[in-house]
Amino acid sequence: MSEGLWPPKDISLSPGKRVLFLTKDLALIRKQLYDGLELRMEDLSVDDLLDDINTDVMSPAWVCFDHEPAMIAENAYAGLMHEGSRVFQPRALIDGGFEVIVSGHRKGTGSSRETAPQCERWSGIRIVIAASFAPIHERNNLNLGQLMGDHSMLIRLQNDESIPLSEFTEKYDPVSSLILENGGILPFAKRLKEGVVELPEFSTQERPMTMIEKLVSNKLLGTNGKKRFVKPGDAVLAQVDGGYSHEFTTAQVHTFLADEYGEDYEIPSPSKFAVFEDHLLYATGVPRFGKFTDKIQTLRDMQNSFQEHTGVRDYSAKDGVSPGICHQVAREEFIDVGDFIQATDSHTCMGGASNSLAYGVGSTEYANLIHNQFAFVNVPESIRFELIGELDPGCTAKDVILHILWRFAAESETLDMSMEFGGEGLASLSMDERATLCNMATECSAKTGICEADEITVDWLISRREDLDAASIRRDFVLPDFGAVYGGGVHEIDLSQIRPMVAHPGSPDEGVPSDPTNGAYIDDIGDVAIDIAYAGSCTAGKDDDFSYYAMVCEAALDSGLVVSDSVDCYIQFGSKSVKELSMTMGWTETFERAGVKLIDPGCGACIGAGPGVSDDPEQVTVSAINRNFQGRSGPGKLYLASPLTVMTSAFTGKITAWHPEVLSLIHI
Repeated sequence: MSEGLWPPKDISLSPGKRVLFLTKDLALIRKQLYDGLELRMEDLSVDDLLDDINTDVMSPAWVCFDHEPAMIAENAYAGLMHEGSRVFQPRALIDGGFEVIVSGHRKGTGSSRETAPQCERWSGIRIVIAASFAPIHERNNLNLGQLMGDHSMLIRLQNDESIPLSEFTEKYDPVSSLILENGGILPFAKRLKEGVVELPEFSTQERPMTMIEKLVSNKLLGTNGKKRFVKPGDAVLAQVDGGYSHEFTTAQVHTFLADEYGEDYEIPSPSKFAVFEDHLLYATGVPRFGKFTDKIQTLRDMQNSFQEHTGVRDYSAKDGVSPGICHQVAREEFIDVGDFIQATDSHTCMGGASNSLAYGVGSTEYANLIHNQFAFVNVPESIRFELIGELDPGCTAKDVILHILWRFAAESETLDMSMEFGGEGLASLSMDERATLCNMATECSAKTGICEADEITVDWLISRREDLDAASIRRDFVLPDFGAVYGGGVHEIDLSQIRPMVAHPGSPDEGVPSDPTNGAYIDDIGDVAIDIAYAGSCTAGKDDDFSYYAMVCEAALDSGLVVSDSVDCYIQFGSKSVKELSMTMGWTETFERAGVKLIDPGCGACIGAGPGVSDDPEQVTVSAINRNFQGRSGPGKLYLASPLTVMTSAFTGKITAWHPEVLSLIHI
């Protein structure tokens, strides 16, 4: 395959190029990389291949400090560890002469970082084989012009068969097929503007629609005020209402726009978009990141240049303190009911709590949409969760989403879906709790999460936005139609039956990945001693989360307890407004008296870039963050849990579910 002809009309393996199999037996990967071992798909089964390869494994956070793709490629798969050492040494993928990479199910789970497919693309990989792909990762591959196929296609390629390009593209909607055929989204967009390619027409007839279908139909371009309808699989152009990037991603957006449209490029409606400084504020305080200080500063400088060049909203840190985590601040300040929001972070879907369509995209796609103000949307199927009942006082929405991850996502039932939350039980959950459900839709490998709107939505928005009124909010409600079709089914979740849960860290050395789908009930895991309790992140740094932390700390102090001597306990604010609320309510003083270490707003330990990370493989952390991928928050073992569980465990020294009497039973 010649780069200059990419993609050719017929796809075959290039003479002298190799196929790399990412096997559960990590020693076999080493033999392919360093000993010249050649494997064939005919001699393996899909069960032999690694599942749930996450983007942290492909390009850990420190790799992303190199915003240039060619540099990122040098450390491809730097996060894949075996017996304490890297499986992929620097340049291993580049120097191995591979053009095909092969894995199992759900390739590319986790963060939306485009550096993950970039590290493969710029190492020479042009064909990615997997049983299934996480949706954002698949989209990033597509936007880069990477062909994706299945294991049967690989058998044919290894048998010297030439496969028509159409077989790689036919599974996609017509627009996505055109993007692939034109080598990626940026060359496609340019050719579309030049009139070289034309978009196919679609003509979906009137039909009942789910929430995401209605949200997309409301944003279709070229409707001239006429009501339009969409169905799953429709490929459309939709107006984007707003978006944001952060210092981990803005540098690439700035570079891509300058390369594609010239140094003097402009973007329309900059007030709809924003930049945030939230991810790397505390990174240089982590020993393993200290050596990257100059690279981190380069990312900050490039974001500042982008903001000054474009005039987008500026949420930079002031005196070293961030206004807050992008997802939290965005929902507090500018995401409205019915909006379509895209941003360069996988947890953008947190905005769905406000009855909006929000999801993460890669830097390439974001560069395109911020310049052109529209996005290509392939309307996904929906899965509906009908909530009934109310949660036990020992549970939060975190336990609900851990249950869904365990029971549904682990079986790929939520893969590529829009997760729709409704039912009478939703009214028992606050807006912050709904945000937790939507936030972790990305851990479910879903497209997004969307909650129905109600009076709780209205009251929450009015309390934070002087520019809104109740009537206009209600007018914009997007609710599913009676008779809407759910390809993923309708599933009843009885909140009263939810029990306190964790997601355990798995056994990566034995081929069981650390993953949020590793669900277990707390009363089934026995005594698990902890070294660190970390509370914060976009998932658990909201107002309600802090009320949970305060409730537990007050109960501990009433029982004569402070944080266990064996535990380091951290709480990190999700935004400036959350910090102010904590001070006003007296919670901050309570935390300090209880022995908790407080951290200003930011992502911090959630991405391994701040206080609260482990520094020893034997350390055990219980955390309220959203991901427990190996190495994401230090080398130790990490259990995901609810805010209540995390804070209770800080006082008991072991993973402990909350109930009102639990701390009073501890003998001092």
